[in-house]
Amino acid sequence: MTSWLLAAWMLASQPADPASLSAQALVLAQENRLGEAEKLWLRAVEQAPEFFDALFNLGYLHYSQRRYEKAEPWLRRAVRVRPDDFNARYLLGAALVELGRSEDGLLEWRAALPLQPDNVKLMTVMAVEYSKGRYFRDAAAVARRALERNPADPNLYLVAIKAYQDAADHPAALRIAEQAIRRFPDLARVNFEYGFELHRAGRPEEGLPYIRKAMELAPDYEEPYFFSGEILLKEGRFEEAAAHLRRAIALRRDYMAAWVALGRALMALKRYQEAAAELRRAIQIDPRHPHPHLVLSQVYFRMGDEHRAREEKEISLRLRRENPAAMEAPQSRPFPESAP
Repeated sequence: MTSWLLAAWMLASQPADPASLSAQALVLAQENRLGEAEKLWLRAVEQAPEFFDALFNLGYLHYSQRRYEKAEPWLRRAVRVRPDDFNARYLLGAALVELGRSEDGLLEWRAALPLQPDNVKLMTVMAVEYSKGRYFRDAAAVARRALERNPADPNLYLVAIKAYQDAADHPAALRIAEQAIRRFPDLARVNFEYGFELHRAGRPEEGLPYIRKAMELAPDYEEPYFFSGEILLKEGRFEEAAAHLRRAIALRRDYMAAWVALGRALMALKRYQEAAAELRRAIQIDPRHPHPHLVLSQVYFRMGDEHRAREEKEISLRLRRENPAAMEAPQSRPFPESAP
């Protein structure tokens, strides 16, 4: 008997109690007859408003179709009925995050984690979401916890390193980078992060070979080119710096920090027209970023065009007022006990 015939037979022959309705709905859902399945789960909930299976499956049905607003109330009701169910907590948190309610979602995930304390997947998504909200210390702690449970995953090292960097805890980032380079000596990103942290620790001569190795391992990876360009710029090796920065921009067109550094390198070489042209290209890509305007103002001033220098400086100041985060390093903040 085919599954859809089985579902029809079950519907006709069995009593329509909530458990039977939910079982029939599952058969229909497996046949992708989702509308019919939804109707049966709704009937089950009408009969038993706290019947967990129907509440959860209605939430999952909407979630799987990206109807997060519809999924949330069903999943919330499921959590109220069975607060120790990991899957309900996890999906409710995921739906809230998709709805832009990150703190609410993280609260649900924080409640879910003790239910499955070794769930690396949950810890990883929590770390990423913490970082988005600038809860960098929480991100680092949960990423480190995930790393302890699965030290064979290089991505967990990178997530933890980034969180500690964002939290301005570079000694901790260096310690994790050291562990990573021992395990994954041939991964470009690991080499770059280790070289970067060695440089931050005041050991640039040790770090430089790792930066170079990262470029050799992954010629299409932009970060090492930008970072080496910044180092060359500080050392006054402007022509070499410009070449590295151009490579970073070629790999990532919207890399504003690289555009700005290229403008500074060309300005130091007194190639003012070229510097101005590159900065104007950067402004076309991101008109709301204040930094290219600021460096363009400096270029115009050196060209003797004080009027345009003043205009660009005023634009830069206005854009900075409108978007102060564009020129400020994000600061870590504590996670709230309850979502605002």
